[in-house]
Amino acid sequence: MKIVFLDRKTIGEDIDLSGFERFGEVVIYDYSAPDEVPARVEDADVIILNKVLINEATIGTAKQLKLVCVTATGTNNLDKDYLASRGIEWRNVAGYSTEAVAQHTFSLAFYLLEHLSYYDEYVKSEKYVNDRMFTHFEKHFHEISGKTWGIIGLGAIGSRVAEIAKLFGANVIYYSTSGRNHSDIYKEVDFDTLLSTSDVVSIHAPLDENTMHLIDKAALSKMKKNAILINVGRGPIIVEKDLAEALECGQIAAAGLDVLDVEPMSPENPLVRIKDSTKLLITPHIAWAAVEARQRLMKIIEGQVEEFLK
Repeated sequence: MKIVFLDRKTIGEDIDLSGFERFGEVVIYDYSAPDEVPARVEDADVIILNKVLINEATIGTAKQLKLVCVTATGTNNLDKDYLASRGIEWRNVAGYSTEAVAQHTFSLAFYLLEHLSYYDEYVKSEKYVNDRMFTHFEKHFHEISGKTWGIIGLGAIGSRVAEIAKLFGANVIYYSTSGRNHSDIYKEVDFDTLLSTSDVVSIHAPLDENTMHLIDKAALSKMKKNAILINVGRGPIIVEKDLAEALECGQIAAAGLDVLDVEPMSPENPLVRIKDSTKLLITPHIAWAAVEARQRLMKIIEGQVEEFLK
């Protein structure tokens, strides 16, 4: 049995992969370009990957391949029809990052809500040194309690964010992009109502035909001018050009993003020009990457391989 991990660095070098050695030979590559994959998987029985494209061009040479494991929830990089035609099974992982992504959602929100970049710079620039008053009121902020938190996508992560927001005293409403997720706890509203009434809008939906470019110029124009937009779902849910313009003209107060249309960030991304961290906070797709979440992820993959080999 030969297991090939094609892009190990995408889950971090601090995560122990020695548990896979009990299944047979394990070959690990830090990264794999598409043209490198065919030779690397030629005699593989199991492939483990994160972002590598899996299709006829990349795995056509893998004559004994039986299983493809994706170290993520999304499977857009898999040609499932081709895998089915070859009788190759695939697995992905859901639920491993719920706590991590929910936590990051609030990290983004609090940073923007309380203007933490401004206050941090105020102190570090030494304006607070020997200041006349013990408090500085320049940037006003409000409590989450009593405000409306609108959630787009009430899956596992959206539900966890709703639960936490409610603990902070927020009025939680949600819009189901698929029309399948419903709740007896939180109020379901239509898309326009969510946009127009929410003080914080957080996105936790997958990318599909219902969500592609969902947040565009028209959607942003319906939001409150003091609203904050958080996206920890998928980058293309937001039209980045429209968001940049909305932030620049004050259509909304701020945005916190962990995902972008193109990752790593393209120099042509219109959001590059916004340097004001009180308006825009971008993190490099790290919401899922808490150490515990990554450890959990690989334990699940290990269990999938073990179950498959039984």
